[in-house]
Amino acid sequence: MSESASISTGIAKRYATAVFELAKDGSQLSDLERDVDTLDAAIQESADFRDLIHSPVYSRDAQGAAIAAIADKMGLSGTVGNTLKLMATKRRLFVLPQLVAALRAQIAEEKGEVTADVRSAKEMNDYQRKTLAETLKKAIGKDVKMNVTVDESLIGGLIVKVGSKMIDTSIASKLSALQNTMKEVG
Repeated sequence: MSESASISTGIAKRYATAVFELAKDGSQLSDLERDVDTLDAAIQESADFRDLIHSPVYSRDAQGAAIAAIADKMGLSGTVGNTLKLMATKRRLFVLPQLVAALRAQIAEEKGEVTADVRSAKEMNDYQRKTLAETLKKAIGKDVKMNVTVDESLIGGLIVKVGSKMIDTSIASKLSALQNTMKEVG
């Protein structure tokens, strides 16, 4: 991890801890989870929003006014809205993606959930998702929230990442392993 990424993550974790504790004390974790989903969607879908939080061109006042208007328009809770305004005055909005990730992790831990990143060769139907979630729950002992993406380069199978563990059943990795074995023999 680069030094700047480490600093950004540290800043984000401190803000995330403060926001999480405030929401937990106020029994507003469900509101916080909704706010995190809303912010994540905005970061993913809006180039203008990403530009606002990353660009040094905007003054503190302009960034603060814009983020306040956006927070109101999104219907964010007072805790999250005020935190975003504070981050704007401190020129810390650039850590918003890391803040969202840190908050997701804290909410999941509080709920006894883990997040599994699943890459599949084709779109999974509801039955497959349910079966995979149940299998992972049995193996891990916690509820599993899955982020499923399609990666056709896998040819077939899945790659599942839960924390630091990875299960790779893709045909592409099996072909690669076979190719390496054949090189060793030949």
